[in-house]
Amino acid sequence: MNLVQLSYRDYLSVEEINAIEHEVAILGQRQAAGIEAMKLVQKNRGWISDDCLYAVADLLQMPASQLEGIATFYNLIYRQPVGRYVIHLCDSISCHLTGFAQVSEAIKEYLGIDYGETTSDGMFTLLTNACLGSCDKAPAMMIGEDHFEHLTPQSATDILRQLCAENDKDELNLRE
Repeated sequence: MNLVQLSYRDYLSVEEINAIEHEVAILGQRQAAGIEAMKLVQKNRGWISDDCLYAVADLLQMPASQLEGIATFYNLIYRQPVGRYVIHLCDSISCHLTGFAQVSEAIKEYLGIDYGETTSDGMFTLLTNACLGSCDKAPAMMIGEDHFEHLTPQSATDILRQLCAENDKDELNLRE
């Protein structure tokens, strides 16, 4: 039973509820949709707040503690606010053997943050990831759904510069 009584109808949008119910219909069991439900809500809101977690748990008719266990295990569910771009830098042994340390230092220096931090402009959050499945193309990072492989300090910072430039362009288009 949830410690916090929060009706999903008061917190989740109709679109979120419908998308989650669609996942439940595909999977056949309400609780099996936990990860997908959190991913859907996170896509709309950027992260899973406590209220989001309790509302999803209510909708899926499962204990919030069980959903929290799933959220903390699955490293692509964010339980605190993150930047517009979340950088997952792979720190597997393959990446360590092929230049992870130099790429990591270049990214941290360029952004002015360390792991688990977000830039002051809210643009980037830097996280490590145990494996991105790119061992033969290491070092690697993932930003959003995009994978970048065979990284060097220069190529990694060029990718971040490009994202900054695209963001600046988007900002100009919004103002016009």
